[in-house]
Amino acid sequence: MKKISMVIPREHGGWAMVSIPFIIGMMSANPVLLHLPLFLAWLFLYLSSYPLLQALKKTTKRTWWLKWGAGYAAVALLCLIPVLLQELWLFWFAPVLILLLTVNIWHVRRKSERALLNDVCAILLFCTAGAAAYLLGGGTWGRELAEVVLYNFLYFMGTVFFVKSVFRERKNIRWTLYAKVYHIIALVLPLLLLSPWMCLPFVYPLIKTWMYSGKPLKPMRVGIMEIVGSVQFVILTLILL
Repeated sequence: MKKISMVIPREHGGWAMVSIPFIIGMMSANPVLLHLPLFLAWLFLYLSSYPLLQALKKTTKRTWWLKWGAGYAAVALLCLIPVLLQELWLFWFAPVLILLLTVNIWHVRRKSERALLNDVCAILLFCTAGAAAYLLGGGTWGRELAEVVLYNFLYFMGTVFFVKSVFRERKNIRWTLYAKVYHIIALVLPLLLLSPWMCLPFVYPLIKTWMYSGKPLKPMRVGIMEIVGSVQFVILTLILL
């Protein structure tokens, strides 16, 4: 019997991006039962994005990619139905998600997925889940919602700069400089926003970047550092935000 391998995204960092903004948004407000189906819907939408984007890039096995993408999307829709029946306002997130996803599709079609603009839009896409989770938990539009989105964006954008500076752009001195300067800005920005304690989650990423940016590192070592960074970011942000 032919073994069927499960189609899942290959980018390990994506798992942190799909879950951490949601967790921070949810815990910054009040966790409710509807957070569970909303998260499952969000998770399966993320799972569907990988095969659907692969179908745009590859002519071989396109039907196979589309079947997996459609299957994941169907599960996402089933999970989303009970949430939308009670919280119709979540439909307002659809235009934002569609716009950001359109940018990703545009880059995929032009084989420029690693462009910085594509990374920015992808991270903003993940951050919208944090905003939705926060509002679903009884949060309101205002400063705290903006901080949930901003700090998640700052952290994960920093991981983009760091990973680029140790892999694809390791020999590019400008990217090493970009990564270091970005992390200084990320550390200082909470001070300017009068939230000095929120500097703490950005201390580890700053030290890591200044120590290793531009140097050759094994993927496993980078992966471990990113896991440590994500864990400390979640814990400190939930305590301090």
